[in-house]
Amino acid sequence: MLAAAEVVLPEGVLEHIEQHIIGVAEWSRELLDAGQHLKRGLLLHGPPGTGKTHTVRYLTGRLADCTVILLTGLSIRFIDQAAALARRLQPSVVVLEDVDLVALDRDYAPGGQPLLFSLLEAMDGTGTDADVTFVLTTNRADILEVALADRPGRIDLAIEIPRPDPACRERLLRLYARDVTVHGDLGPVMTGTEGVTASFIKELIRRTVLASLRAGDRPPVLRDTYFADVLAEMTGEHHALTRSLLGAAVGDGDDSEAGADPPGYAGRGPIVPPWPMARARSMGIRRPR
Repeated sequence: MLAAAEVVLPEGVLEHIEQHIIGVAEWSRELLDAGQHLKRGLLLHGPPGTGKTHTVRYLTGRLADCTVILLTGLSIRFIDQAAALARRLQPSVVVLEDVDLVALDRDYAPGGQPLLFSLLEAMDGTGTDADVTFVLTTNRADILEVALADRPGRIDLAIEIPRPDPACRERLLRLYARDVTVHGDLGPVMTGTEGVTASFIKELIRRTVLASLRAGDRPPVLRDTYFADVLAEMTGEHHALTRSLLGAAVGDGDDSEAGADPPGYAGRGPIVPPWPMARARSMGIRRPR
């Protein structure tokens, strides 16, 4: 189970998410007695590698008494069955990762997406008094179907998980290097990692440990020279694709979470988001511990 200290987000963001998801779970009986609904929807959006899935893992770990149903990739086609199971086994959480795969706005998918309508019906068909949480993640909130937001009870909280600011980058560096001795000043590393993601920093630490081991350090020590060499390699022009795969901004001033135009868009002007590549994994269901 992840600890809160292992989820590095801007100040107040994790607390806001916890209040919306865990707070409702903790006060479910009192909320129902007061005539309030329990069903809630959370959208986590932001560039790849910033910690959306990591945050979901933390939330589901906190909700130990809940049934957790994970849908991603091709398994999202089972959304109808997952919603029915979530109602039956409530309190429950239905997680849909990379939801933009099936919830592309109809302006960009003229032929329609059958799974989009299944998703909307599943979210609407779950009674408001049901203790069911829908958690959606996406790298491309700019192309999501607006119908996800135009009815209360579908998505009632959208949170951006951004690339880490300097304070978060320092926390991430210390988190991933916590079992290794650090000799030197992290200041240059902080400067050299502007615009990167948590995934990039995690890989940076691993490569620096490897550099230390190759240099003969036993146990490994993270030194300024190792950091400098590894960072120069990872930010070199030949590693642009690696940086992109790790979610780091590529190119001057590129800090956008948007990627290529969606199918059928063909540069028709700016995409105005209703809110700001998929990993194919099988459907996962976790019963309460």
